[in-house]
Amino acid sequence: MKKWLVAGSSGMAGRAIVRALEARGDSKIYKVSTDVCDFRDSIKTLELFQEIRPDIVVDAAAKVGGIVANSDKPVDFLLENMQIQNNLMSASHEVRVEKFVFLSSSCVYPKFASQPIKENSLMTGVLEETNSAYAVAKISGMRLIEAYREQFGYSWISVMPTNLFGPFDNFSTETSHVLPALIRKFHDAKIKKESSVVLWGTGKPLREFMHVTDFSDALLMVIEKYNDSETINIGTGEDISIIDLAHKIKEVVDFNGDIIWDITKPDGTPKKQLDVSKLKQLGFSKHISLDIGLEETYSWFLKALENDSFKLKL
Repeated sequence: MKKWLVAGSSGMAGRAIVRALEARGDSKIYKVSTDVCDFRDSIKTLELFQEIRPDIVVDAAAKVGGIVANSDKPVDFLLENMQIQNNLMSASHEVRVEKFVFLSSSCVYPKFASQPIKENSLMTGVLEETNSAYAVAKISGMRLIEAYREQFGYSWISVMPTNLFGPFDNFSTETSHVLPALIRKFHDAKIKKESSVVLWGTGKPLREFMHVTDFSDALLMVIEKYNDSETINIGTGEDISIIDLAHKIKEVVDFNGDIIWDITKPDGTPKKQLDVSKLKQLGFSKHISLDIGLEETYSWFLKALENDSFKLKL
């Protein structure tokens, strides 16, 4: 049995990857969250790897957040993410990990990249200002994967997830991404019986969303079938405007008030839709629609509010 180490196993993506591996039942899985090991600490990270000596490492560990968090703390997002990924790769090299899988982010693509965004669009234009520090950290991780391949011949890869959502998402008012943030806003307004919800920007930007269960299935397929130095996009290839998304979530939450758009706030990248041709060539197709995924996610959110064991971020 292969030994898998999933870094960031307490996060939404990490948990989904672990669930997918457990469903297959053919691997020994080491679930490692920041509670177990602080990957910013190079010594502790190396000691852990020397003890486990994994065959496959999936790096789902990162400091993440939405527009507000990225804008307010660029130093934290740049330094901490570089520390985490550098230490994980260095430790993996020391124990000769067979396969390292680095989870990057679609925010590393240029702000005005041609749509849908192909993998070779990377570094062809300026970044979105509001998350440029996080994007630079992720770009450095992708380049480090390439460097390890070039210098040591590893079959390590980078994958580019689109916006993920689902159970165990981050619903914090300060650090969440747009979809869980909207769920939280509409839910809180419903409970407080408010007449309206104020949302940032114009609502015109287009975004792509993928249920985290579909992502984990796609990721395992990529790990088995893909071994190129160029990153591979993982997404649905379908996008939706933030306005339309807001109205879908408003309906799922059953909020009856109005939506007010604060156009003094930034929109971010105008459109971000991934070209998933490579992924489809491997044979992947999604199983969970956005509508069903939203209903499932809100249902999970409601249960999590009643169950402290979920450690829901609010």
